[in-house]
Amino acid sequence: MSTKIRVRFAPSPTGHLHIGSVRVAIFNWLYAKHNNGTYLVRIEDTDQQRSTKEFLDSQLDSLRWLNLLSDEPIVYQMSRVEEHKKLVKKMLDDGSAYPCFCNLEELAEKRAAKEAVGGAYKYEGICRNKKWTESDLLKPHAIRFKIPENLLTLDFDDLIRGNIKIDADLLDDFIIMRRDGTPTYNFVVVADDIYMQITHVIRGEDHISNTHKQVLIYKALKANLPVFVHLPLILGTAGNKLSKRDAAVSVQEYKQNGFIAAALFNYLVRLGWSHGDQELFSLDEMIKYFDFDHVGKKGSIFDVKKLEWMNGVYIRQSSFDDLFVAIKELGGDYVERLNSLWSKEQLIELFEQYKQRVTRLLDMVLDIISLSNDPKTLDLNLVSKWSTPKIVDVLEVFLVEFEKTNDFSHDYLLNLAKVTVAKFDLKLVNLAQHLRLALTGKVFSPGVFELIKILGKEVVVNRIKFLIKLLTLNVSSKKINN
Repeated sequence: MSTKIRVRFAPSPTGHLHIGSVRVAIFNWLYAKHNNGTYLVRIEDTDQQRSTKEFLDSQLDSLRWLNLLSDEPIVYQMSRVEEHKKLVKKMLDDGSAYPCFCNLEELAEKRAAKEAVGGAYKYEGICRNKKWTESDLLKPHAIRFKIPENLLTLDFDDLIRGNIKIDADLLDDFIIMRRDGTPTYNFVVVADDIYMQITHVIRGEDHISNTHKQVLIYKALKANLPVFVHLPLILGTAGNKLSKRDAAVSVQEYKQNGFIAAALFNYLVRLGWSHGDQELFSLDEMIKYFDFDHVGKKGSIFDVKKLEWMNGVYIRQSSFDDLFVAIKELGGDYVERLNSLWSKEQLIELFEQYKQRVTRLLDMVLDIISLSNDPKTLDLNLVSKWSTPKIVDVLEVFLVEFEKTNDFSHDYLLNLAKVTVAKFDLKLVNLAQHLRLALTGKVFSPGVFELIKILGKEVVVNRIKFLIKLLTLNVSSKKINN
């Protein structure tokens, strides 16, 4: 076993990377970096029926996005099947494992019968003490681990939870190699952790039930035990296992919906780990402070609103170039569309204005794309509480003065608006909200006077005229109806 800390993240490519799984990867990565150790990735692809290239590519892309790629070449479990078989043969030879020739249908019937009355089926050890020869191994068979005789209890130490002990009679002689020659999880994870010289096994608490079996395999292979660390799970709002009812569970969904990688990383670090009351951390701070002394035993509630708040902070702190890189990660043709609709100077201004009020990057992008199009219709109900019989006159007076000027500074436009509404004994908001609707089709947007400067005189004049036309038609329609 290496004296240098070596950890691994070992996803199975049977689905997109789960938000809980990537939190495990983050904790592994931080612990390695905090201790000048090595962080590794192993792809556990022995489930050939469910493992796909699509899911593998998706998982690796998620890890790349979060800067969690392996420090050394990735290990693929299926590439080591022959080595696994050699280890199993060694265990057969030393008596720590034995071939099982039992009929699968009969075993399934026994299991079903036991479960039907609420019990848990345990293999009776039918083949445990049977004599077998090398020629017998040519027949269909599985390989079972032989639980040591007279074993009363099993225990291991966990860095977070202390000593975890169970009664040995809870276990049966479990299968380590299937009939098709593929290794089972509990065996192969130990074999590969030994091969990769893993010193610390850091994973979710849902693996605690596997660990006692794995300890037995380590001992049978005469290998040093790693340090076990079982992390609390991420929970939904009701304290249940996180599901799609609570929030998106795929890392790819967060990436495609406009979450900044560093924000998601920061948020997931804070789920289960703390450093005082600090919420926002630079990467260097996380590496410096991270340890397992401040990881709790209880699961942490996934709070989408808090993640969105944190994402908003990261968006506001991001430079124009950083945001453009993040937009590329959204996929689609968003970068091309932005570049075709706006000049770089306009985009710099638009990013600065819109990033102040969004929590998801995709919302900002879609709003900026939408802003480039003259509204085809406007929902006048949105401004009904700011509308008055004088509003058309107010807009027309503002428009006349606006067409005369080439000064688009915030201060000049604000003063022009104040002077205009004062003539009609109205408030600034009455005019500002109508201008906002005219320019964006909405009543929530960045500062209206900043948008006027970005859009330019011709666009602004046309959009205000369009609003005046709709308001006039609306007034006429009301008169006719009355």
